[in-house]
Amino acid sequence: MDAFALGILVAALAFAAGGAAMLLRGVARVSAVFCVLAGATGMVSAVALGAGHDHLGALAVIATAALLVPLALATYPAVRWRHPVDFVALVAITGAGAIAALWPDHDAAAVLGFAQGCLLLAYGWWRIEVARDRERRALVWLSLAVVGTGLVYFIVVFSFENATSAAVPAGAVAIFALIPPTMYVGATEPDLVDVRGLVVRVVVFTVAAIFCMGVFVLVVALLQEVGVPDANLGALATVAAVTGALFHPMEVALRGVVDQLLFGERPDPLGAASEVAGRIGADPLIALQAIREALVIPYAALQVAGVPLAASGTETTHTRTLDLDGAGELVVGLRAGDLSFSSGDEQVLRLTVPLLAQTLRARALADQLIESRGQTIAAVEEERRRLRRELHDGLGPRLSGVAFTSDAARNLIRTDPAAAEQMVAQLRADTVTAIEEIRRMVYAMRPPALDELGLVPALRQQAVGLRNRAGEPVAVDVTAPEELLDLPAAVEVAAYRIVTEALTNVARHSTSASASVRLAPAADGLHVEVTDHGSSDAWRPGVGLSSMRERAAELGGTLEAGPGPSGGRVAALLPL
Repeated sequence: MDAFALGILVAALAFAAGGAAMLLRGVARVSAVFCVLAGATGMVSAVALGAGHDHLGALAVIATAALLVPLALATYPAVRWRHPVDFVALVAITGAGAIAALWPDHDAAAVLGFAQGCLLLAYGWWRIEVARDRERRALVWLSLAVVGTGLVYFIVVFSFENATSAAVPAGAVAIFALIPPTMYVGATEPDLVDVRGLVVRVVVFTVAAIFCMGVFVLVVALLQEVGVPDANLGALATVAAVTGALFHPMEVALRGVVDQLLFGERPDPLGAASEVAGRIGADPLIALQAIREALVIPYAALQVAGVPLAASGTETTHTRTLDLDGAGELVVGLRAGDLSFSSGDEQVLRLTVPLLAQTLRARALADQLIESRGQTIAAVEEERRRLRRELHDGLGPRLSGVAFTSDAARNLIRTDPAAAEQMVAQLRADTVTAIEEIRRMVYAMRPPALDELGLVPALRQQAVGLRNRAGEPVAVDVTAPEELLDLPAAVEVAAYRIVTEALTNVARHSTSASASVRLAPAADGLHVEVTDHGSSDAWRPGVGLSSMRERAAELGGTLEAGPGPSGGRVAALLPL
């Protein structure tokens, strides 16, 4: 089997396999049937040519290339015949292919094939223009495959001067084996990549290659005109080096032209980054709009923990996600026809990401501050409600009773001194109780020991007489700097309450005979730690633990409580 027959066999197998795969997936059924038939006749032609039956092989090749393959392309991804253009195109393509297959005139078949090819290109262009969404993307995939393989075939054949069909290398015909897999991808996964980007790159590469080849041929022709012999390898190598050096600049220039035609003028990276930096502020939507305008991209969005925070533009199929240093993610949509961002775009994004990260961190801190203020206000209002309730339900009636008792005693002091004396005694008892309630409320707001002794001595006084649940005394060691800096009143009260509640938990639940309290001021706040060295009951969330956590949270701090390696441990950080 010669190279030409081998190439036909490879392409035929690809068409048969691609058509069968599309039939199994239930997509582009009519086109898939024609692909299978084209594969079958292509295999017949390859076997016939390999066996020396040139006439039969040629007829099978013409039937495959002029009738079955064009019908497979014209009916992909679905048959359209109701519109006059569709109907006329299908009739013309079928008629030209049938005449070429039945008329054994190779010159006529070549003319009909050329006309049929031009008709297929025009019809494909029209189908792409009128198609929508998924069908359009599938047609673009098909156009990429047909145009790309046709150009490769042309370049290879052009490279073999005076080549006959038998001399054409197998790869030149086998290159058409790439068409069925591309058709399968277009019909099943058209959004695998942005096919428009592939088309742009193929067009740019092809035009640049043809330009360089034309320059090479022109220079060689001029050398021949001035008498330089063809065998002068040095001259040819020089020409090849010069034309090769022109390829990359030509490709870059063409890419710039295509970019400008598709997307307009692109700003320079430094100017774009400066503009974005100047517009990034507290509102993330403004920052996203600035990024879109600077990079000329269709979509940009910010996400925090997978939840969209803000978005600008229309979401695209192909996006890229950038991490904002753990503060969130920036999702940017690729431009139509782009497979990736250019180096300039990458530079703008690298300069933008830290600014957006700072914006998100500032927004998160602002949200935390608002939440903390809300909690503080709620705690203050709750404390006011508690004081109002205690004054209204407890101290108020008792003082009213004192007033009524004093009035009654005054009325009886002349007529019944004994009864008046009893009322005065009751009056004194009620007054003492009212004073105790006032002291209790005052202590609840701020322990007097803090003002009288200070934080560390007050904690040591509170620890005197502490006993565990077995009735044994608990030795408490309070450790703090000799000269503890002046603490805010709220921090003092929170530290005092947390330590006393933790020591109370040691007394109630632990068997430890000793406990330690450590106060350590630091740059991030006051570190408070209470530990004991005995076994305790299982740590269950209760009023005590909730109270300690609330007191730490009111100051914007944190608290950890639970069993440690040697006993119970409560650790709090109270910002100063």
